Amino acid sequence: MSGNHPPVTDWVNDFDHTDAGWAADPFPIWSDIRNSGCPVGRSERYGGVWLPTRHDDVAAIAYDTEHFTSRSVLVNNGRPLGLQEGGFAPPITSDPPFHHEARRLLLPAFAPKAIAPLEEFTRTYCHQLIDSMLADGTLADNTGGAVTVDAAVDYAQHIPVSVIAEMLGFPAEDSEKFREFIHVVLEGVDLPFEERLTSMGPLLEYLIAQVEDHKLNPRDDLTNYLMNATVDGEPLDVFHILGSIGLLLVAGIDTTWSAIGASLWHLAKTPTDRHRLAAEPELLPSAVEEFLRAYAPVTMARLVREDFDFNGCPMKADDWILLSFPAANRDPEAFDNPDDVVIDREANRHSAFGLGIHRCVGSNLARMEMQVAIEVWMERLGADFELADPAAVTWSGGQVRGPRLLPVRVGTGAPD
Repeated sequence: MSGNHPPVTDWVNDFDHTDAGWAADPFPIWSDIRNSGCPVGRSERYGGVWLPTRHDDVAAIAYDTEHFTSRSVLVNNGRPLGLQEGGFAPPITSDPPFHHEARRLLLPAFAPKAIAPLEEFTRTYCHQLIDSMLADGTLADNTGGAVTVDAAVDYAQHIPVSVIAEMLGFPAEDSEKFREFIHVVLEGVDLPFEERLTSMGPLLEYLIAQVEDHKLNPRDDLTNYLMNATVDGEPLDVFHILGSIGLLLVAGIDTTWSAIGASLWHLAKTPTDRHRLAAEPELLPSAVEEFLRAYAPVTMARLVREDFDFNGCPMKADDWILLSFPAANRDPEAFDNPDDVVIDREANRHSAFGLGIHRCVGSNLARMEMQVAIEVWMERLGADFELADPAAVTWSGGQVRGPRLLPVRVGTGAPD
């Protein structure tokens, strides 16, 4: 991802969140910055980026909407100019007071009562994914020996695609397009700014086509809900509708795909936790929370509104802030033994879903998808799986981190 930037040689003073080294293992990077004497890192890349690594600093910035704006949440080579009030993707790119109404509109669709009916749909689909692997021989060979599957490619990536498509009323067969959009939006941040804007064209065209189809063929889904929504008696601006459904499509897929994949990666490499969870399935809810804490996939961004001194850091207007919730979750001042994954951890007020007014509106949905995906995987495959080749696992970089290739050997029958 960092092809347009020189490789990093000094992570404390010249970090790059798109570098392959960050994608592979960011944890020691955050620790080194946290322990460097200035726990808010600084890089001159992307026009200037700050990286707070302590939980308290991350929380302070997340809650401070006076000095930090959310009008752009992805660090890239440009700065937002002339955006409509809600930004490209309301409510996540909105500031108060616009943000309040934009978020309020989405809350009913992601409340526990609204999410509950999707659980059976998700469970059925997870079983279908594993059935498909069984049917095409991926999980079974004629010799009865161990075989290899890809827990990211064959399983994790498909689950949120299907669920979000169902919610938005988009064709499930467009899943490959969705993944292309995710790559462009989240992993193309190091492109020249004009080229990046041009690359967004197919996504915008797709969303417009879906809105037009919903005008001609109304149905009971989230897209038509937003098309019919009003604020102060006025219908939503078309850019608000397009931005919100684009946000749900891109962020709702990649974040959960990454979280499910990271959870399965941990279980595949950790026999003790794998066997314990198989023997004590009642631990799954606390295990999901611990996977969210330890492998939180999402780092958001803010922009400094105007020159501002933050705890001795001389921030300038339009400097980027990488608001690393994953780093906050690894802060030893906030969590006991933060680098240990403890699947029955009791005190676990993690920030995987963010902090402040922009806390993830889809947290109930993500938790449900994670729990069902892991539960079905363990139910169907048991504890008899392991990493096929740890060196073959690859991770996405940038602001959403999760395994993209995750080869797992199933049916080894070998004691751990």
